Amino acid sequence: MSETPLLDKVIKNVRVVRPNQHTIEKVDIGIKNGKFAQIAPQISPDQTKEVFDAKNLLGFPGVVDAHMHIGIYQPLAQDAVSESKAAAMGGVTTSLNYIRTGQYYLNKGGSYRDFFPEVLALSKNNFYVDYSYHIAPIASQHIDEMAMLFEEYGVSSFKIFMFYGGYGLHGLSEKQNLFLMINKEERYDFAHFEFIMRSLTRLMEEHPEKRDSISLSLHCEVAEILNAYTKIIQQENTLTGLHAYSAARPPHSEGLAICIASYLAHETNCANINLLHLSSRKAMEAALTMQVAFPHINFRREVTVGHLLLDVDTPNGTWAKVNPPIRPRADVEFLWQAVLNRQVDWIVSDHACCSAEQKRSALEPNNIWLAKSGFGGTEYLLSGVFSEGSRRGMSYNHMAELLAWNPAQRFGLFEKGDIAVGYDADLVLLDPNESFVVRASESQSQQGYTPFEGAELIGKVKNTFLRGHLIYDNGEVVGSPTGQYLKRNACRL
Repeated sequence: MSETPLLDKVIKNVRVVRPNQHTIEKVDIGIKNGKFAQIAPQISPDQTKEVFDAKNLLGFPGVVDAHMHIGIYQPLAQDAVSESKAAAMGGVTTSLNYIRTGQYYLNKGGSYRDFFPEVLALSKNNFYVDYSYHIAPIASQHIDEMAMLFEEYGVSSFKIFMFYGGYGLHGLSEKQNLFLMINKEERYDFAHFEFIMRSLTRLMEEHPEKRDSISLSLHCEVAEILNAYTKIIQQENTLTGLHAYSAARPPHSEGLAICIASYLAHETNCANINLLHLSSRKAMEAALTMQVAFPHINFRREVTVGHLLLDVDTPNGTWAKVNPPIRPRADVEFLWQAVLNRQVDWIVSDHACCSAEQKRSALEPNNIWLAKSGFGGTEYLLSGVFSEGSRRGMSYNHMAELLAWNPAQRFGLFEKGDIAVGYDADLVLLDPNESFVVRASESQSQQGYTPFEGAELIGKVKNTFLRGHLIYDNGEVVGSPTGQYLKRNACRL
């Protein structure tokens, strides 16, 4: 009588790409109860119930897409299904999603004690990948709920949208209280941001053993600059498309917001600050300057795959409208140099599925001012970074750090981000030699278009495993949605 197999699955012949290493090793990977249980040059098939041959493909840790928006333009339950399929297609196994009260998302105001359980109920059994949420304290009452969100729901990361002082998602708004669904006497302004930071500092003081994974993220643009420059650019009417939109939300608006946010972090001793989707040279230089000015603040710097692959001359025009804007090529090259210099901590998609009929005006499809902001791209995150990064001499191990390890560590996902014994068996197999042309028609997303249309990328995702289970296989999403909600208030492994 044969012995009971020790492992649930063995994935053989994997060229493993680990963060914080300098080599690529060919190994077999043993999986038990959803965890990496054994990693060795040879694991006997007799020790396992199932064998999968990776055929010498590169094996990256499952990608942690730390900046997504689920349910922003579509119903959340519907969006979770289609957009997490797109994530699985791109090798993403963990989706961290920004959400808030107000217009869009659930179109509700009020308390997060009422709001967030509804978010979780709509999410349950709809994600094909594991997921969690970053939350924006919009109303003053939300500041008092931050501790509750951390302690009861494991929400360890919060967000400030600095430009909401005068702008909504896609244009000028003089009725921010209605847009944000807050009381008319409340203000979403610098004072509100300060009090959020003070609340986060208290939370870190109350949970010192978990303080490293408690953080605040900021969308850095100053509303007053956007207001003034948008008016100027529209009146002058000499620029069109992405050129106009970039000029209307100029890079120094980012830089100024970063300086303000950084000084507030210093004033409030809010130690862990994430500067989101830095889009320009001025933004990156401001972020690096603030790190020198305030060395006691633990800054993290994020860029998106969109800002690394697209520029204002992309032929896909209004499809690429996003906040902050796509920039000129010189800014793109500066961002890439920051990546290569290890001055960027992680790369994300900022995925926000916005259907074509919502994105473009039917009567004026090329009018950038009528287009909504945001687009999907989680399905191209790994391939986009791999393709362009490889061309620039970036190591595979560095890619694993930026796409998996670094965001997992920052956001309290201590069982994610590496291929090592004890970690969740999240794995993506990528063919480094296979090229493909991006076609929206081939995406699992319900968006129906992509600003990356026609781009040729090298490095094709072939298989994605979530906790040891195959969820994407050579062009097809496999099985039913089994993604789990991740509470992020645990201590390190």
